[in-house]
Amino acid sequence: QVQLVESGGGLVQPGGSLKLSCEASGLTFSIYTMAWYRQAPGKERELVASIDARGNIDYSGSVRGRCTISRDNAKNTVYLQMNSLNHEDTAAYFCNARFEVNRAYSYWGQGTQVTVSS
Repeated sequence: QVQLVESGGGLVQPGGSLKLSCEASGLTFSIYTMAWYRQAPGKERELVASIDARGNIDYSGSVRGRCTISRDNAKNTVYLQMNSLNHEDTAAYFCNARFEVNRAYSYWGQGTQVTVSS
C-alpha cells in the first residue's frame, strides 16, 4: 500500500521559513515524479514545485526564487524549503507521487497546513 506522509507545516510569521518533508512508502520512489501542491480555502489546488526522476525541477511563478524542492531517494523523501513566506502562502500543502507507463499512477498525501500570520 502506497503512503505519503507530509510533515513540517505550522504557523510562521511573514518573512519566515519552513521546510516541508514527504516520506513515501510502498512504491519505487526513485522512478516517480514528486511534487508539492497547495490549496488555500476557497481556491483550487495548485502546483507549487515538482522534481522528476532525473532531477529536473519546475516551480510555479508564485514561489520561484523563494522555494527549493529536493529529493533524497535513499530516504524515499521529498522536501520543500520555503523562504520569505507571506500571507498568500497560507494553504494546505500536499505531496504527490506520479509515474506514467501505459497509464498514470498518482498518489497523494493527507497534507500539512502552513499558516503565515503575525
